[in-house]
Amino acid sequence: MSVIKKFSSVGGATMASRVLGFVREAMIGAALGAGPVADVFYAAFGFPNLFRRIFAEGAFNSAFVPLFTKRVDEKDLSAARQFAEEVMAVLIITVLGLTAIALIAMPFLVSTAVAPYFVENPAKFELTVLMTRIMFPYLFCMALVAMISGMMNSLSHYFLAAIVPTLLNVLLILALAIAMAFDFNERTTGLCLAWGVYISGFVQLLLLIYGLKKLNLSLRLRMPKLTPDVKRTLALMGPAILTGGVLQINLLIGRVIASAQDGAFALLNYADRINQLPLGVIGIAIGVVLLPELSRALRDKDSAEANSLQNRSMEFALAFTLPAAIGFIIFPDPIISLLYERGAFDSSTTTNVALALAAFGMGLPAYVLIKVFQPAYFAHEDMRTPFYFSIIMVITNVGLSLLFFPTYGHVGIALATAISAWVNFLLLAAGLMKKRYFIPAKQTIKRVILMLIAALIMGAALFYAQELLFDWLYADLFIIRALTTLITISAAAVLYFLICFLTNAIDRGEIKHLIKRR
Repeated sequence: MSVIKKFSSVGGATMASRVLGFVREAMIGAALGAGPVADVFYAAFGFPNLFRRIFAEGAFNSAFVPLFTKRVDEKDLSAARQFAEEVMAVLIITVLGLTAIALIAMPFLVSTAVAPYFVENPAKFELTVLMTRIMFPYLFCMALVAMISGMMNSLSHYFLAAIVPTLLNVLLILALAIAMAFDFNERTTGLCLAWGVYISGFVQLLLLIYGLKKLNLSLRLRMPKLTPDVKRTLALMGPAILTGGVLQINLLIGRVIASAQDGAFALLNYADRINQLPLGVIGIAIGVVLLPELSRALRDKDSAEANSLQNRSMEFALAFTLPAAIGFIIFPDPIISLLYERGAFDSSTTTNVALALAAFGMGLPAYVLIKVFQPAYFAHEDMRTPFYFSIIMVITNVGLSLLFFPTYGHVGIALATAISAWVNFLLLAAGLMKKRYFIPAKQTIKRVILMLIAALIMGAALFYAQELLFDWLYADLFIIRALTTLITISAAAVLYFLICFLTNAIDRGEIKHLIKRR
């Protein structure tokens, strides 16, 4: 199966999750706006998510997937199952211990790491502690979900693992629908959301356990033991945890700074949800597929295939993220107005979120390119180099956040995040090229330049269209705004892809195969 087809399979499932995620955010915006309960929910949900990204996704998968894939490719499913069971036993006891400590120490954690400025508002602080306690066990489920998803990806069963995250959004949408139907107050609505997160973790885990059973790879519980294989996994996880930890500390510091501005958590999250749509669909698809594929190519000592995978991944990433980034920078207000502005979400909130979206959009290509180049280090079992680069990125982000925040508020945090992402990408790419792990193909360089030209032409067209259609884009009648915005975006996309196809900036052969696949 073509790597582009694999990206499309995962990307399609992730698209469903991201679209539902947007519906969720739009409903939260209508119900809570950028008020105190929205601030509390995003602060509380962000904390277990921080640990999920450190342990469950980045560090764990970067260590576990290559080792598990090796056993699968050796046709030794019995050894693969035993290895997974040994790792799962240690993972369960570790995450349960972390969860217990966090639940006990939550008031201290909220006052120091989650949202220290909330202490000045006792009601807001107490609600944050309560909601974080409700949602923190989500981490336990997500650790096991990440492990089982990694196993299924190694077995080339990508779709179920990619579609399962939609259940979080489905349950939160259901919770919001119930809250709105019964006219719950904001505090009760926030608690409904917190319990929705808690329940969704167990639903996702049970569905993946069922998926493993269908593949005849059910796992048994074992007593945790530090076997040689487990020690090897932990040794590989160590630097990756530090790398992931640094990246998440990066986000955490931004949140700490943002807690000084009322509504900043909500404003940044509403903007980031739109930014996450292309980032999630393309970036996650690449991250999920590329690591196992690179691991196989390097184990077979096929450096040409490994380099080709990275070049094709870079082309695929930029083909879709460049026009999205330009759109977010040039056209954010009509997008936010159409998608969010209703109920408690007013025009001033639209302006603030649009500014943050434009800032996030500047870093969108870098966010996705990091997903292209980081797996190459993990596949070579080099966890330290990304860690050092991450430290530089964090220093850059924290310094710029502190510099920009007094003047630009929440927008300064988004801008600092974007700039630091470009720093991280450039370091990753330079490091790979220096070690000869990645050599940009001449055809790829040519295509990227052509894509950039096409995106800039599209951006100019969007800019003039926004001036020309201003009254229609901001009409009082929703249907006029919706049709004008959608037609403008569609026309811009058609213009971009037409230029790309005419110049062969996008591989027409891959697209034809993608369309024809059964």
